[in-house]
Amino acid sequence: MLADLAHSTHIPIATGERLFTKWGFREVLEKRAAMVLQPDLCHAGGIFETRLIAGMAEAYYAAIAPHCPLGPIALAACIQLDAAIPNFLAQEHTTLGEGYLKEPFTFKDGYIELPTKPGLGIELDEDALEGKIDHDWTNPQSYDAFDGSVVDW
Repeated sequence: MLADLAHSTHIPIATGERLFTKWGFREVLEKRAAMVLQPDLCHAGGIFETRLIAGMAEAYYAAIAPHCPLGPIALAACIQLDAAIPNFLAQEHTTLGEGYLKEPFTFKDGYIELPTKPGLGIELDEDALEGKIDHDWTNPQSYDAFDGSVVDW
């Protein structure tokens, strides 16, 4: 169905934040069901595996706009990937690291500046994180009323 929609419009279709393997993305690409893929680096196998997905997408002239709702460490990993792929389009994020990183990400001319420090280029602010540890929040747990199976929240 998504492929039918993609073939019937000139508007680029984006998908993929709920796909977790290169095989799932391969199917989308082969069917030309989307021109913008949104892999979630933290769920799709990390930097290396997401780089493979980006390479597959490049062969189909598809862009990559990584899904990243998980915070500044995930964003740091995504930014490293973004800088290394030619078909990078845009980066989703929820925070630039204020209250988590010693030096939060900054914008310059509309872009996040690439970190230059070792590793992912970030350093956690342990003093700021101290108040965030030992919280009572948990993910909502949903179960199907019919068979008790886990359902997406």
